[in-house]
Formats: sequence, C-alpha cells, structure tokens
Amino acid sequence: MTTPQETTASTAADQLGSRHLRRVLLSSFLGSAIEFYDFVLYATAAAIVFGHVFFTGLGPGLAAFASFGTLAAGYIARPLGGIVFGHFGDRIGRKRVLVVSMLAMGLATTMIGLLPSSAQIGAAAPAALIVLRVLQGFAVGGEWGGAMTIALEHAPGGKRGFAASFANLGGPAGAVLASGAVTLASLLPDRSFLSWGWRIPFLLSIVLVGVGLWVRSSVEESPFFQRVQAEAEKRRMPLAEVFAGYSRQVVLGLFAGLAMFGMMGIATMWAVNFAVDHGASRTGVLNAKTWAAVVMFAATVASARLSDRVGRKPVMIAGVVAMMAFAFPMLQLVGSGSALAYAVAVAVGQGLQGVVLGPYAAFLAELFPTRVRFTGASLCYQGASTLWAGFTPAIATSLVLAAGGGTTLLGAVWIGALALCLVAVLCSREGRARELPS
Repeated sequence: MTTPQETTASTAADQLGSRHLRRVLLSSFLGSAIEFYDFVLYATAAAIVFGHVFFTGLGPGLAAFASFGTLAAGYIARPLGGIVFGHFGDRIGRKRVLVVSMLAMGLATTMIGLLPSSAQIGAAAPAALIVLRVLQGFAVGGEWGGAMTIALEHAPGGKRGFAASFANLGGPAGAVLASGAVTLASLLPDRSFLSWGWRIPFLLSIVLVGVGLWVRSSVEESPFFQRVQAEAEKRRMPLAEVFAGYSRQVVLGLFAGLAMFGMMGIATMWAVNFAVDHGASRTGVLNAKTWAAVVMFAATVASARLSDRVGRKPVMIAGVVAMMAFAFPMLQLVGSGSALAYAVAVAVGQGLQGVVLGPYAAFLAELFPTRVRFTGASLCYQGASTLWAGFTPAIATSLVLAAGGGTTLLGAVWIGALALCLVAVLCSREGRARELPS
C-alpha cells in the first residue's frame, strides 16, 4: 500500500514531468561528479605530485606523509561544511545552498591549479595549499547531503534507493574524468608534468562547474521540503534537533560508512603511492584507477537497484563481508610492484566499494525525517568521510612504517575496522519499506 508521503512525492514527480525529474537526477549526478573529480584529483596529486612541488625539503616518506596530511586537513573541514550547509538547507531549502556549494568547490580547485610552488614562494606555498584544501573540503561538505536529499525527495515510491544513488553515481564518473585527466598529463616528460602539467586538470574543474550550475539553476525545490517549509524557516538549530533526537542514528551512519570510505582511502590514495614506490608504472597505475572507477560505477548502479528490491542492509552487509575477505589479498597485490596486479586489486576493491556505495545514500536518508534530513545525512556522510577516508592514507602509511615496510599490521587493523562497520549496519533499521518521515 502506498503511503501518503510516497504518494505526494510520486504525484509531485508526475506533475513536474519526467524531463524535470531527469534534470533533478542529472543535477545530483553532476554535483557528485565534480565533488569526486576534485577529490580524486587532489588525492592523486597528493600521492605523486605535491611531495615534489610543495614539500621539496623532506625525504620521500615524510613528503608523502605531509601531502596526505593536507588531504586530511580538507576532510576535517567537511563535517563543518555539512553542518553549515545542512543548517540552511533544512531551513531555507535544498536548491539554494547547492548552488553555493558547487561554485565554491570549483573555485577552490581551480585556485589550487594556479598556486605557486615552494621553490617560488617558500613556506607560503604549502600554507596556501592547506587553506585552499580546507575551503574545498568545507564546500564539498554541503554538496553530497543536498544533492542526495533533493533527488530522494523527488523520487516516486519504491525508487528511493536508485534516485538517491545519483548523488553517488557521479563519484565514479568524476573519478574516471580525474584519473583520465591526470593520466594524460602524466604522459608529459617528468619535468614538464611536475612543473605545469599537473595543473591542467585542476584548471578544468571550472568548466565542469559551469555545466553543473547551468543544470542546477532550473531544478525545482523538493516537494517534501515544500510541505514543511513554513515550519522549517522558523527552526533555528536543526543540528541541535539531530543530536537530541537522532544521536543513535548519527553513530550508526558514521560507522556504516567506514567500509566504503576506508576502501576509498586505501585503494585510490594510499595504494597509488605504495604501488609506484614498489616499482609499478605510474602511468599503468593511473590507467588502472580509471578503469576501476568504471567498475565501481556499474557496481553502484546494480547495488542501488537491488537495494530497492531486497533492502539496504542485505546489500551493504554482503559488500562489507566481501571486503573483509579481500583485505589481505588486495594488500599483497598492491605491494607486488606490478601495475597489472595493482589493476586487479583496485578493480575488485572499488567494485566492492560500489556495492556498499549504491544503497548508502538511501540508507542514511531513511534514518532522518525531512525537517533535519539534510543536516543528519550530511553529518553522517561527511563525518564518515573525514574519519575513514581523510585519515586512512596517513594511518596506513604510519602502520606500514611501524611494521618495517610490511602490510600485515595494516591488514589486521583494516579488517577490525570493517568488523565495526558490519556491526553498525546490523544494528540499523531497514528503511526500504518504511514510510519516509516528514
């Protein structure tokens, strides 16, 4: 039986027309594509460029650690961005804050591409890099929650998982674009690539933002938000309501994201540097990342659709268990010194990441009512990304250094973390068949 709220969403979608619904989903897709383009671009540059450009006075190991440290700095800003953008998204509407978040994201990324090196301006270069990374992280913090929420709240009943996944589907597409752009730039001679070639993909971000803003400008406000808008505009602190009434959901949402973001941090950031340092071809590794993103895209689509049939939890549980089984084999492949072995590792790893990623958006959205959905889902997603992706490369590097170069300690810690994620998913309520609360 269709619930009144699902009927409202479905009717709104029908009234707006399929063309508008497609535009809503495209807007969410492009927002996450730009987010992941910026993310993968920065992560890849942190692994193979920034140590040579902004941290030239350090040895290879410390330079890599410092580069990944700037990556983590941006992740620290993401929950704050999620809180601020979520606050206004739950009070004045999803659409307006999404325009601001997308514009700020693109400008920060473009400015990184224009940043002088430490050889040119000294210590001011890494300091400016950190500032821009924090700004980038703050803007990204508001993007996913808004894009996911507006897509889900436009979706007809029974299609919430697939609609919400468009905020994730852009991720693999953005990763493909970023990896492809860096791969093409890396074909330049090393000196040219490290001098100016790496900057080109960063500058191209402004083009993606222009397209995204054009699409987003014609998207209507969420029908669910319109129902509660009068009350929402009077609400002062959605964050306080989230912590007062939904703290358990926040904790479960944070830990449920551990598997996906942990795999992201290891496969697309730490493993790139580790594989290249162990003899794998840089170009081969970057090519492998590009194709692995295609695998993740397909897995995300399939798992999101499956979650609309069997539920969010069964799909996510299957993905987490498979990650636990693949943890040690993946680390052995990455450290083999072979680009082909890395390709197998990252393709399987990101495929499993897609299995969890597909249902994760709807999983989070269904934990919170409309009046605090943007804030609650953003807090979970961005908090999880900070804890499990932002710090994973630095933690992985530290664990490998502590083990004298081996990966056994890293594998054990990783499996333990995945076990925590599994417990969080098991303890959560299944939301597929439940009414979407207002």
